[in-house]
Amino acid sequence: MNSSTSVSENGPVLQVGATGHLGGLVLDELLARGKKVRALVRPGSDVSKLPPAVEVVRGDLLEPASLQRAAAGVSAIVTTAIGYSQRKEGDSLRTDQEGNRNLVDAAHEARVPRFVLLSILACDQASEVPHFWAKKETEDYLEKQRVPFVSLRPGAFLDAPPGGYGQMIRQGLERGQVAAMTPHGIRITYIAPNEVAHALARAVDEPRALGQKIDLGSDRPLSGPEYAELLGKLLGRPMQAAPMQGGGRALSEDMMAMFRFFQTGKYVADTRRQAELFGPVPKVEDAARRMLAGLGLLPKA
Repeated sequence: MNSSTSVSENGPVLQVGATGHLGGLVLDELLARGKKVRALVRPGSDVSKLPPAVEVVRGDLLEPASLQRAAAGVSAIVTTAIGYSQRKEGDSLRTDQEGNRNLVDAAHEARVPRFVLLSILACDQASEVPHFWAKKETEDYLEKQRVPFVSLRPGAFLDAPPGGYGQMIRQGLERGQVAAMTPHGIRITYIAPNEVAHALARAVDEPRALGQKIDLGSDRPLSGPEYAELLGKLLGRPMQAAPMQGGGRALSEDMMAMFRFFQTGKYVADTRRQAELFGPVPKVEDAARRMLAGLGLLPKA
């Protein structure tokens, strides 16, 4: 790892993905911690909802020259950008593969003191899941390029974000159904996005986190039926676990490979280091309650 101290220690944090759902939560956390933030935003993306204090720079992970300009003089890089979800036209795994390598190269060239990567739980055990493996390859590339880094590996987001996916979850709940990703006896880790955002912002300057790959999760994993039972208790009516559907569109091979990986039982976080660095491990009930409140199905706390 590059152990030299950069003159950019007091510079802004370069945030990649600030206009996304999780990115917005990270931005709020960084600003609450008193950080100056420079947001890398793709040309044409709407920045009207970003706070005035945020410095906006236009660029793209697939355009290396734009990254070199954005990374100049920053104290850290934190990235939540993904392409595999194909939320915007033109998004693809190239962002998660080539784009992340370009960002690592820019960090190396600018001698950025810290690179905080949003990775994925158990990505190093899932070579058959393309977007998981892309995260593992980015971790490897950070090590190869000797860029000081922290890699956070959260479990499945327990969330209902604005838009079609959140609406699909709400409609299922109204029918008494919960999309189950695993059968009885096979558990996976869930976590609320706001908890991930909290850890990402803390990782920017937590000295004990440097050079580590850290699992993030809630206090316990759940099987699909256990997840349905939990939501049912919170809503006060029974919920049935139903097979995961594509929400009106065919699931990609990447997503199907992810669901197959979940069946291995390997998608379970070891949260001991999370607790040491970022505070008490959150309860999965709190994540579920937050999601339901966001859908308007429970009062907000």
